[in-house]
Amino acid sequence: MTKMIGTSSRSRFGVKLAGIAAVAAVAFGAVFTLSAPVRAEGGEAHLKQVNWSFDGPFGTYDRDALRRGYKVYKEVCATCHSAKYLHFRNLGEPGGPEFSEAEVKALAAEIKVQDGPDAQGEMFERDGKPSDAFPSPYPNEEAAAAALGAAPPDLSLMAKAREGGATYIYTLLTSYAEAPADVTVPAGGHYNPAFTAGGGIIAMPAPLSDGQVDYEDGTPNTLDQQSKDVAEFMMWMAEPKLEQRHRLGFQVALYLLALAGLLYFVTRKVWQDQH
Repeated sequence: MTKMIGTSSRSRFGVKLAGIAAVAAVAFGAVFTLSAPVRAEGGEAHLKQVNWSFDGPFGTYDRDALRRGYKVYKEVCATCHSAKYLHFRNLGEPGGPEFSEAEVKALAAEIKVQDGPDAQGEMFERDGKPSDAFPSPYPNEEAAAAALGAAPPDLSLMAKAREGGATYIYTLLTSYAEAPADVTVPAGGHYNPAFTAGGGIIAMPAPLSDGQVDYEDGTPNTLDQQSKDVAEFMMWMAEPKLEQRHRLGFQVALYLLALAGLLYFVTRKVWQDQH
């Protein structure tokens, strides 16, 4: 009987340890679950290799790159694309470009916003405020389609809507080329092998080129650099809380590991006292 009780006790102790191991596994998994960006389903082939500062469970955005990326977005991308989910105040929030309050106000004031009605019931135009959303270059999708042939997609969540995220955006921007002899490019089309959804034919012409956007910080304004900067900025637009999520994942992992350790020693103590 004593032997049977001992065997049963060891069995239950093994079950307890298995439960503790499961908690520890959750702790490690939490880091990656809470830190990994969400990706849309569907693959994009031939992505270039890029080392991003925000990759991995402890990644952070490069503030200088985000500021340069905003400049590329404002001077190039915003002429055709909207980013309706972003507001100027977001540019000064922690985890993003972190422009100063004065800089955010100055950037917002560069746009004109129709507001009203006033006391006389009339609409009026005012300078932009930090609370205003990024302006759309067209009043509606129909106007954009009439001007460009097709309405350009909103860029707010583009880095999450495409498999590969920022890497796909960077690859797309740097892959425009002359079409091979066996590929026919229709009128108004352009060849970009990274755009696999269209068989390499894309309506958007190459938006960037060497020296197109001037950088005040002295960073070389090559096509490659501009593409990388705006891709990182678009990643931030889609994942503005990425750094906070990384920190939360790490804190949860530490908590669960500490809990697992505590449960292990408590379980050992309880079963030792029964012998």
